Amino acid sequence: MDLKIENRQLRQRLKELTQKAQENQATLGRFHARELELLSAETLPELFSSMTEGLKASFEIESLQLLLHDPNHEIRHLLYKNGLDENAFPLLDFVDDMVKVNPRFQRLRSPWLGPFLSPEYDTLFSDTLGLKSIAILPLIRQNRLIGSINLGSSEENRFSRQLATDFLARLATICTVCLENSVNREHILISGLTDPLTGLHNRRYLDRRLNEELARAGRYRHPLSCLFIDADHFKGINDNHGHQAGDAVLRELANRIRSRLRASDIATRFGGEEFALLLPQTCLDEALMLAERIRLEVNSQPIALDDGSSLRLSVSIGVSEARPLVSKTQQKADGEQLLVNADQALYQAKANGRNRIEFHLQDGVARNESTSGEG
Repeated sequence: MDLKIENRQLRQRLKELTQKAQENQATLGRFHARELELLSAETLPELFSSMTEGLKASFEIESLQLLLHDPNHEIRHLLYKNGLDENAFPLLDFVDDMVKVNPRFQRLRSPWLGPFLSPEYDTLFSDTLGLKSIAILPLIRQNRLIGSINLGSSEENRFSRQLATDFLARLATICTVCLENSVNREHILISGLTDPLTGLHNRRYLDRRLNEELARAGRYRHPLSCLFIDADHFKGINDNHGHQAGDAVLRELANRIRSRLRASDIATRFGGEEFALLLPQTCLDEALMLAERIRLEVNSQPIALDDGSSLRLSVSIGVSEARPLVSKTQQKADGEQLLVNADQALYQAKANGRNRIEFHLQDGVARNESTSGEG
């Protein structure tokens, strides 16, 4: 072979290898940036954002879907505790059985790349328009499939079976570890912000969320209301039936309150037999209607006790509303005043005969005439 031709071929080969090395270095840098973003997520919602919209933007692909195996609704419950529901992340789906979504998950333990075939892979994406190639990244923890990240591209060769999957496998591992750590962290956090008797949030959680909701109400000019609920004659329950019966009554009361709440409402055990509710985007009239529904629910039927007896329970409720525009510098004082107003209205409900609702206006306390006391 001519020496010039051989040199030319060698130079071309060297150029190709150099270009490939540069591409690999750039790819490694992008993956490293993705990993840092995932590892820096401080909350479960932040992690979900990074694993969905964040990865989709980083990969510059047309479609991405995150599937998480959640048969006991454990992860969804953690989202609810953060004031979010399962629809908060459009690119995230919770499934009860991964194999029913797609049979490939029966044995899939490493990334799979290949052409998009319809309808075989339709269930892996919410948007399949124009997809030509896909990558399925199984999330494996302790040899157990806990979900998958599904990437879809309109380019036929973007995810082909000839491509190496080392980077994708590492990314899936990082996502899996981050997910497990974030779930565990949320469990620990919630355990410190939850009342162990009723399962509702505690006073500490109320204080934390109050500032957040006041800031949001001020930013978007939304109303924010508060309910204080107190079990009537609760001391008599403890005295006549014992504290164990009193605990059972509080648990049932919490359940009846919870049954009337919306996903956005924040219910807490304020202390003793008193409960405090924050109602975002809720004006005074709407808060009064919710209070009446809770009062009627508590009155609806007797509470069965462990000794075979039963008793009827009623509640008194105080309602207040924050000012439509909340000054940031006065936020702490405004939050305290919102609670004080609801507490004063509750006190008035007790004084006026119990089993009733009172509300607080800027110029004082007024009676909600639609309810009647115990007389």
